[in-house]
Amino acid sequence: MIIRVGSIARAVLVLACFAFASSHIAVLAFTEILPEAVIDADQQSLAELTGTFDRAQEAIRARDVEALMGLYASNYQYHGLKRGDIRKIWADLFARYDLIANMHTFSAIKIVRVGKHTTAEITCTGAVWANSRETNQRIPIDSWQKEVHRLVREKDGWRIVGNLGGEKAARKFGTAPHPLF
Repeated sequence: MIIRVGSIARAVLVLACFAFASSHIAVLAFTEILPEAVIDADQQSLAELTGTFDRAQEAIRARDVEALMGLYASNYQYHGLKRGDIRKIWADLFARYDLIANMHTFSAIKIVRVGKHTTAEITCTGAVWANSRETNQRIPIDSWQKEVHRLVREKDGWRIVGNLGGEKAARKFGTAPHPLF
């Protein structure tokens, strides 16, 4: 069964994005599962998955590249970017920006079990903003709409593998890949 996000939920999301983007300090991060979200996961997996994004947000607030990289799988790949590339991107962001903030709004979560492997596919709309150290202006760093984050369950927690579609996904004209989560 597929449930589509209604116009009220979209309006709330747009308002939340506006409030989030215009806020400098009050709201630094949030993760939300929409009430209309299509969920194919047990409660424990949901808690663990949202906990993974909460840990990412804490690492970003602490500007802790090591803690943040601990959330990426060793085989991370997205549009040709690998784990080492993401490390460089985050280190550069921490060096160039202050008050990095992010938002994740989940509209679908699906757990897939194949043999001993468990993965999660999370349909997400969100963004990352920050204050430029050069201009002190609040600017967008990354944004995405209905990207499908892929995570894998490892013995000590969920790790980000990339986004569904990976390197072979065709990008629409005028869009850029979303590598950060």
